[in-house]
Amino acid sequence: MRALVLAALGLMAASAAMAQDVDCANAMAQMEMTYCAEQDWMRADADLNDAYKSAMAAMKAIDAALPQDQRGAEAHLRAAQRAWVTFRDEACAAEGYQMHGGSAEPMVIYGCRATLTRQRAKDLWVLAG
Repeated sequence: MRALVLAALGLMAASAAMAQDVDCANAMAQMEMTYCAEQDWMRADADLNDAYKSAMAAMKAIDAALPQDQRGAEAHLRAAQRAWVTFRDEACAAEGYQMHGGSAEPMVIYGCRATLTRQRAKDLWVLAG
């Protein structure tokens, strides 16, 4: 895990320098492919954050319409989201073991996170109404 953290930190430092030079549609080098996978995950995560805010607003509205002793939509969504983040990170760490110790491991993890994050965002957008 320490190696993964160090690799991620190294990639983050390289990310700023690479941002202007990488064509993700034609990435060939492992560092470029990993950078592009990270960017994809970051875009998915931004959409997830928007979806969560919208879903949370919907849950707050539901709670506001209920008697005090029946409220809980907001709290349940918050707990579910926290559990989901843990699930996503653990599931993707497990998936990364396909390339464990290799230079492609972070790319696999970012790809997994992007896929799961996009799906969760879709679910939250539905919940938001």
